[in-house]
Amino acid sequence: MKAPAFRRIEPDARRLALIEACARVLARAGSAGVSVRAIAVEAGVSPGLVSHYFPGIEALVAATYAHVEGAVAETLDRAVEAAGPDPRARLDAFVTTTFAPTIADPQLLATWIAFWSLVTARPAIAAQHDEQYAGSRARLESLLGDCGMPPGEQRRAAIAVSALLDGLWLELCLSPGCFSAEEAGDIARRFLDTLISTGR
Repeated sequence: MKAPAFRRIEPDARRLALIEACARVLARAGSAGVSVRAIAVEAGVSPGLVSHYFPGIEALVAATYAHVEGAVAETLDRAVEAAGPDPRARLDAFVTTTFAPTIADPQLLATWIAFWSLVTARPAIAAQHDEQYAGSRARLESLLGDCGMPPGEQRRAAIAVSALLDGLWLELCLSPGCFSAEEAGDIARRFLDTLISTGR
């Protein structure tokens, strides 16, 4: 007799619950406050269950990093697809969605800060960071290329756009009263206007 379908997805749901608990602990307590016990308490499970799904705390943090980055990338990709076929509209969607409430979120920033604090100490986290940054830059390079930027200019342009977006995003999360998401998007779009016009 076949087992009920819910039993097949239950382990994935439990694993996701542990990842989400890890993200909350990272946001609240930073990397120094993350432990199997702290995550078990946050998730409302036994420490043994955490160890059943993850061989160690580093593996759980790495999985959490991948999950958080994947959720952000999915949000950006959905916005790009929803913008339709126009290349500039797609690029603008990528840029302005960076400042959407679900991404320009203080709790998400706290989680990222915890991840970044591990980059210099944990080679596996450093490798994930490099992979994440390369993927984001590649998406930008492709969008810039679709807007007519020559291949030889795309890499440096993507680095520049990434740096601008990261800076605006960081300040928006830290001091949301200084400027709005709309202003951040306008600043970024004006920068793109100059970049694309000179890069063609």
